[in-house]
Amino acid sequence: MRQFSHFACVDWSGARSERPDGIAVARIGPDGPPSLLTREPRWSRTDILVWLLELAQRDQDILVGFDLSMAFPFLDQSAYFPEWQHSPDDATALWKLVDTLCSDDPHLSAASFLQHPQASRHFRHGRDHVGDLFGQGVGRLREVERYQRATKQANSASCFNLVGAAQVGKSSLTGMRMLHQLRGAIPVWPFDPVPDRGPVLVEIYTTVAALAAGLPRGRSKVRDRIGLEDALNRLDTALPARLQRYDDHSTDALITAAWMKQIAGNQALWNPPAMTEDIAQKEGWTFGVV
Repeated sequence: MRQFSHFACVDWSGARSERPDGIAVARIGPDGPPSLLTREPRWSRTDILVWLLELAQRDQDILVGFDLSMAFPFLDQSAYFPEWQHSPDDATALWKLVDTLCSDDPHLSAASFLQHPQASRHFRHGRDHVGDLFGQGVGRLREVERYQRATKQANSASCFNLVGAAQVGKSSLTGMRMLHQLRGAIPVWPFDPVPDRGPVLVEIYTTVAALAAGLPRGRSKVRDRIGLEDALNRLDTALPARLQRYDDHSTDALITAAWMKQIAGNQALWNPPAMTEDIAQKEGWTFGVV
């Protein structure tokens, strides 16, 4: 099993602005505590892309987790976008479609995709604006999201939902643009084989890390020093220097980076029994869910 020396978590954002408040990056090495990586005045999605390309150029031995969904549901209806002639056949083609349709959108944003007459039919855009192909209830779910719910490892929302604090649709779309622009530079698990060296990207869900750190279900967000110390102590991780601000984006990233270091050597996490090859190539999987 591949061993990594460094781990990072990117708490991503789908906001349309150039430098959203919601982006945070934490890294942890072989020794010492996790730490936040900063950019002034704040991270942009383009900054993250450049940072990843630099990791690839240096052949950095690092596992990087992104808090976003790397694909949409496919297997439930044998298509990402039923009734759309140009619906892609796999995740890498999906990334290309999203990035192509949004090529004029600045800052790796994805408004053009959501305004497309066929794509828009599949999303819940607002309380009173729901596409006719969004589906019933919570909306369509990937197989990993169904599995998370069934095993009570998480309560994931549909990637097609754009409403409320739990929505992940916008961050997923902006993340797909980044993944397409990185194609060939950094492998992405489980879509690509894990190489013997260099950086690797995975999808993570920060709530899974928070629960592993002993935070209570439904109250897994940390916004103070005491909560961060408790979580990292449970993960047997040294404490970082005091933060200038204890927002949940920063603490999510710190806790998840520490958790990734703790669990990444577990062979079972790289080969979850419920993940078939079809799931791996079309929908992907959340690292740490077994």
